[in-house]
Amino acid sequence: MAKVLIVHGAGMNMRGKAQIDVFGPMTLPEYDEHIRKYAKELGVEVEIFHSNLEGEVINKFYAAHDAGVDAAIINPAGYTTGHPALMAAIAQVRFPTVELHISNPARRGRDSEIARVSRAVVTGCGIFGYYLAMRGILEMLAAKK
Repeated sequence: MAKVLIVHGAGMNMRGKAQIDVFGPMTLPEYDEHIRKYAKELGVEVEIFHSNLEGEVINKFYAAHDAGVDAAIINPAGYTTGHPALMAAIAQVRFPTVELHISNPARRGRDSEIARVSRAVVTGCGIFGYYLAMRGILEMLAAKK
């Protein structure tokens, strides 16, 4: 069973409380519920992590590297730009990372620096993007064998 780290970036705890017109009314615990459901359907083991502190996210990536995690999905949220240490950590770990956005940042004129070090990017598919990202990860892992 593939082990996937799910990382919710800075500000994700505000989902369903702010910017509802952009991200919808779903709260972070509701995201997690859907993610776990998708993981079960796909036969993926997930560990879900959220932090508003960049250093904690970096440490989580390094710990996942040491623990043998197969892949990661990050919704960088507030970490989308201006976080070179996080970009370095993602580039250094042995597993692929998929960047995910519920909305499409390009529609808001935003570019993602995290995308430059991610293996793939899923944007604008809502919560279903997590399913797509996990499915893509399974394909990536199968191709390595």
